[in-house]
Amino acid sequence: MDDRGGTATMRSPVRSAPGVPFATTLRAHGDRLAVVTPHGAELTYDQLAGRVEDAAARLGTDRRLVMIAAANDLEPLVTYLAALAAGHPVLLTAPDDRHWNTLLSIYDPDVVLRREDEWTLRERRDGTCHDLHPDLALLLSTSGSTGSPKLVRLSAENLQANAESIARFLDIRDSDRASAALPMHYCYGLSIINSNLLRGAALLLTEDSVVDPAFWATFQKYRGTSLHGVPYTFDLLERVGFDRIHLPSLRYVTQAGGALPAHRVRHIAELGRRRGWRLFVMYGQTEATARMAYLPPELAESHPSAIGVPIPGGSFEILPSEDPSTPGQGELVYRGPNVMFGYAESPADLALGATIDALATGDIARRTADGLYVVVGRTSRFVKLFGLRIDLCQVELLLADHGRTCACAGTDDALTIATLSPDRYAIRRLVQERLRLPADRIRVVAVDELPRLTNGKIDYSAIQELANSQDLRPARHTDLSVRECFAKVLGCADIADDATFVDLGGDSLSYVQMSLEIERTLGYLPDDWPTTPIGELDRLAAQHDGRAERTTVTRTTTVETGIVLRAVAIILIVSNHIGLFHILGGAHLLLIVAGWGFARFRLAPRDSGTSHAILRSAARIAIPSMLWLTWRAVESTSVGWSNVLLINNYVRHGAYGYWFVEVLVQTLLLFTLVFAIPAARRWERRHGFGFALATLGVALLAHQFAHDTNTFAERWMATHGVVWFFVLGWLGYRATRTRQKALVVAITLLMIPGYFANPLRETVITVGFAALLFLPRLALPRFVVRMTGSIASASLYIYLTHYAVYSAALPHLPALAVLLLCLGTGMLTWSATQTLRRAVRLLAQRVRTSSRDHDTVVGSGREAQVQALSGADGTVALAKSAVATADQS
Repeated sequence: MDDRGGTATMRSPVRSAPGVPFATTLRAHGDRLAVVTPHGAELTYDQLAGRVEDAAARLGTDRRLVMIAAANDLEPLVTYLAALAAGHPVLLTAPDDRHWNTLLSIYDPDVVLRREDEWTLRERRDGTCHDLHPDLALLLSTSGSTGSPKLVRLSAENLQANAESIARFLDIRDSDRASAALPMHYCYGLSIINSNLLRGAALLLTEDSVVDPAFWATFQKYRGTSLHGVPYTFDLLERVGFDRIHLPSLRYVTQAGGALPAHRVRHIAELGRRRGWRLFVMYGQTEATARMAYLPPELAESHPSAIGVPIPGGSFEILPSEDPSTPGQGELVYRGPNVMFGYAESPADLALGATIDALATGDIARRTADGLYVVVGRTSRFVKLFGLRIDLCQVELLLADHGRTCACAGTDDALTIATLSPDRYAIRRLVQERLRLPADRIRVVAVDELPRLTNGKIDYSAIQELANSQDLRPARHTDLSVRECFAKVLGCADIADDATFVDLGGDSLSYVQMSLEIERTLGYLPDDWPTTPIGELDRLAAQHDGRAERTTVTRTTTVETGIVLRAVAIILIVSNHIGLFHILGGAHLLLIVAGWGFARFRLAPRDSGTSHAILRSAARIAIPSMLWLTWRAVESTSVGWSNVLLINNYVRHGAYGYWFVEVLVQTLLLFTLVFAIPAARRWERRHGFGFALATLGVALLAHQFAHDTNTFAERWMATHGVVWFFVLGWLGYRATRTRQKALVVAITLLMIPGYFANPLRETVITVGFAALLFLPRLALPRFVVRMTGSIASASLYIYLTHYAVYSAALPHLPALAVLLLCLGTGMLTWSATQTLRRAVRLLAQRVRTSSRDHDTVVGSGREAQVQALSGADGTVALAKSAVATADQS
């Protein structure tokens, strides 16, 4: 009886076959660094070998089928290596339920490793119920992600040979530290692991994307030497400004998983040449374990369309084509020791040995005079419409030449095009003109992000399904798209996919409303959303919409703690001023929250423009404050021109109540000057926590020079007296490690208790900061979140206007009614100014866009011409020729 309650036929025990050498020789690399886990733990090769040996002992000596949910974590890596070392065949699969359950039910593994609450290795039976070929070592999905029951069978020799070949042409060294971010169950990601372990290099395991700051923090901390990506990875790298990131230890970059356009290859290769690293464009398939060819780095700029030469130990053959119009082209066939045993479609196939000796790749290729191979199409990427044989890859190239990012699928009934462009009509017209197809046979579907498999490749089956189900429906069911939310909140038009909240000038004043809009659209608030490209947020929105109909709407939702604190703090401030109750601390808590937001938004990674961003934030506070205070100075004798100039906390001729705005603006102007110094920007970027800690030290030193008088408390209201609260919030945001947070807590408990000689006030500040530090989100009823967001968004305007409101209303209304009136007045004022601000920005952008369009029409242009050449058999080949015209003005 097996653990599923069924009866499994047990096989006679078979002793383990010799293991894969790179998995059995880990100890040969001694105390060199082997792995850095996603949680920051470091293991040497001796330590890794010890864990692998322990796991191998648990697996036993009788061969069994081991199935692993292959996340990029230490436990899957150890179990994978243990199985290879002990001779147990491994089935690696994506960790999500759909893929896991499909393969579990079909292949019935003997041992499984999966993360539930924690990683658990579970033996489903004592022995095995399978006939396992002695040389079988690994099973991978043919696509790397679909969970298809069709698996690739790989031998120990396949794995070792491909690892040795890759290590040879990449010149992997034991001093290397490779980023292992691609999925482990994907042959490309797995080959990075195998080849680097073979040479004694270190692996930086991570599940972070290249758009996550944590990815780059780890890479720079451990002086990473290699980056690896599929085409989509390079789209993301471009969005985060990869060309501006300082990576002095980087030796080489690899690209596989689909073809990059030639101009992108050339651009990346040129960047590498300038920065001192090499680009390896590689070609492979799961059926060849991973790699079949690579383009030598020195040829990437001159031959960017080529896949290069066979890897060491491999060879290519081009089968003659039956099409006389394409001489020299044919299907590419690969031979080498890394060619798979064959496919498996059921457990019975696991007993088979090698069923093929050459791999027909399905790619159409040609060989250049220089001996390089170039892939020109796919045997399976053709459709035949009205007697015309249309190459879908060439259609994608045609559209790319016209600046359209598209992916093409289709049947013999219709051509399907998924596009990021909203102008479906223009795309249909272009393809119709070039291919001479009826318009009703060209289906164009606008999407927010091209559907991709987990390995980053285009999911063409999903495109076809999308066309069948959503051909004429809008791409999203939410009231507003993420892009429309950004336009609404920030007043921007024509927002690029790679733009982020920070790029678009978002700051602590607008993040409240923006975060609520994103959560409303996505159903949750992603971590680091302010620095996530809008295109990525749109993709998440599309995934959320796919689940929307199956999701029950709950009465609660989550909201960022900083938003709640802003709302609570401004309510405390107003309530104290009108005498509703006497609980102080709101203003100084707001200073801490402001410092947190400063570090989050104004100090987000950027090579330049930090001072400009800080100055822009100061202006967004100072300008409405000065306008309001100008009116107050004219209307009231209590407000002076020192208030208007936001210097009254030092001049002291006007009302003291506006000290918070004065401190905040003065602090931002101070740091505008600090970050105008390039060395300061570099230090802060490289040592975020250390820089903030040093700044706090300076702020606390300045605080020593604050002396209270009978009429003014400098320690509470002068910038040099309270700037340390602001910097404390900044330091709290930079505290990402447990030890750093412990230090922040220690400083807080050392400084705040006793500072005001008011325990309740000090408790409000301390508890509020602790919540900000340790509770990033709070679950609240939806209506409370909406109200909290509105109050927090308008907090500056509530602060500015409440003095005028309560002085007029308090003699006539109870304090609670005055509180509501103050909040309402501030929110209405904020709403009006936001509407005005968006209108001004949209008008300005439309003027600029109109001017740009006019310049484009009368300036230089480029037209790509693609001709449809019909042969005797009705075959259509798309031949591209670029015709450039330049009208110099």
